[in-house]
Amino acid sequence: MIYKAVNSWYLKVTAFRDRMVELNRGIDWVPSHIREGLFGNWLANARDWNISRDRFWGAPIPVWVSDDPKYPRIDVYGSLDELERDFGIRPLDLHRPMIDELTRPNPDDPTGNSTMRRVPEVLDCWFESGSMPFAQLHYPFENKERFDANFPGDFIVEYVAQTRGWFYTLMVLSTALFDRAPFKNCICHGVVPGDDHQKMSKRLKNYPDPTEVFEVFGADALRWYMLSSPVMSGGDIAVSRADIGKAMRQAILPIWNAYYFFTLYANIDGVKAKLRTDQEGVLDRYVLAKTREMIAAVQDRLDHYDLPGAYAAVPPFIEALNNWYIRRSRQRFWAEGLGADKQDAFDALFTALTLTCRALAPLLPFITERIFTALTGERSVHLADWPDLGGLPEEAKLVRQMDLAREVSSAALTLREARRLRVRLPLRKLTVAHPDAAILTPFKDIIAEEVNVKTVQLSDDPHAHGKRELKVNPKIGAKIGAKIKEVLPAAKEGRWAEREDGRIEIAGITLDLSDFEMRLNTQEGIAAEPILRGQGLVVLDTTIDPLLQEEGRARDFVRLVQNARKDAGLSVTDRIALTAKLDGALADAVKHHAEYVMGETLSVGLDLASEPHGRRVEDEIDGMKLVFALEKAG
Repeated sequence: MIYKAVNSWYLKVTAFRDRMVELNRGIDWVPSHIREGLFGNWLANARDWNISRDRFWGAPIPVWVSDDPKYPRIDVYGSLDELERDFGIRPLDLHRPMIDELTRPNPDDPTGNSTMRRVPEVLDCWFESGSMPFAQLHYPFENKERFDANFPGDFIVEYVAQTRGWFYTLMVLSTALFDRAPFKNCICHGVVPGDDHQKMSKRLKNYPDPTEVFEVFGADALRWYMLSSPVMSGGDIAVSRADIGKAMRQAILPIWNAYYFFTLYANIDGVKAKLRTDQEGVLDRYVLAKTREMIAAVQDRLDHYDLPGAYAAVPPFIEALNNWYIRRSRQRFWAEGLGADKQDAFDALFTALTLTCRALAPLLPFITERIFTALTGERSVHLADWPDLGGLPEEAKLVRQMDLAREVSSAALTLREARRLRVRLPLRKLTVAHPDAAILTPFKDIIAEEVNVKTVQLSDDPHAHGKRELKVNPKIGAKIGAKIKEVLPAAKEGRWAEREDGRIEIAGITLDLSDFEMRLNTQEGIAAEPILRGQGLVVLDTTIDPLLQEEGRARDFVRLVQNARKDAGLSVTDRIALTAKLDGALADAVKHHAEYVMGETLSVGLDLASEPHGRRVEDEIDGMKLVFALEKAG
């Protein structure tokens, strides 16, 4: 390879470098560190730009020079009119070699022997890229009003290396020509290598087949996976088929399941639901307030070009919708007739689903289209307005209370699972210990039913059941440097204080929520689980007495009958006749809870004396064998 110095044309960037640095401060960068980091540093160290290339292909530099150094002259042309004025010809093709044929006598040569010829170089293609804002509109020759109305651009996106490419050349030319930044908001995304972290290669086949991904998971799943990932914050991500499947399970299937539940029972009962937000029931108010909260969060994150943040706001809402509101409201949807409470439930779920589809249409365009058009009959969710939050209830206190009730229930179920205590087995008592535990007073019955306990007790003293321990994330050493040597001993010795916002003051610095974990070490033998980042505790009484055991067996029997109903292909509204042959203790359990068993299984009769007849099922509960049969009631 031979390196050869050649003459080139330069743009004197250093003359306005400081101005570019100043204008850059007004751009909203995502991620924000690009402003003062990659792009800011690149601008601060910018050098004069070599804009010429010694090539045939490209945009010819519009400069003509005298071919006789005795009579120097340089002409720079900015329009076809100027070329026609000087050369007497209006060129139809501005590329080489046609443009090079335009010559004329040098006006500054009295001898008339020298000629004005175009310089042989063409422009660096990045000069053309940087000219995009005005070149696309043929400005300044046309579309002046349109250009003035749309420049600077509201938004631009490219991968992070364009801080030295397209973003940079746009900035240079915009500053030089207009003394303005070329765009207002910019997303710098990362790169997507193969699953082996190497460049994607058809030969190596180191990435999932896109066609297969679309067929198995759908385009929405891939969109969710990519746009919710660190790649949209300037990081890199290796495509993972498993993670695409996780996106499918995390959001798309739950949304579809909620829609399916609604349509199944609405069609059975012929319910005509409508958009309503005036329900008075606590669960309805909660789900509508959660819908408002989710939409507001998505809108806020999209307004700030934070796509991962917008996606992150969705799963908690879906969890509340499916695994709390719908599950807690099933009896309302299954109720006979169409009373006001049942209509409220259908209207609340319809409202939540349709507004959710409108808010999530940019994030999940296909499934929201399918659900929204099916629910409303409108042409497209993408032609609908963005949801108006004005009509949705804003109930921060209720949301806080119910979210805490959900967290308490989740912690209690975790304790059950750890001790292999099935949910159908009732327990005697659950204690919630937290300084603000009293806010759960209106929801004690809900928690008791959810966790299957007889009593919920509230205490404002978590320290009566355990001791708080601050565990500092050792990775913050890179963040706080040598200070880590003071922080770790202070955490171990309990020399720290908690702020109202949850952050920790320790060794003269403040720890953010991601810098530590708060644990609550409980007394030995107590079944307890921390809540609210270790600020509170859920304590479960795991003692089982004969009455609780009996009720649990009745619930287990109900589960077996419900499974048999499903296997028999019965409708959710079909009534059945139930006969069973049970061992002594199991027979007593079902007999003592007969009303509950019949109500849950939609049985018109429960015969424990006759030989089971109909669709027979053999199984066991707690080691006791049983036989039962069911048939559709006439």
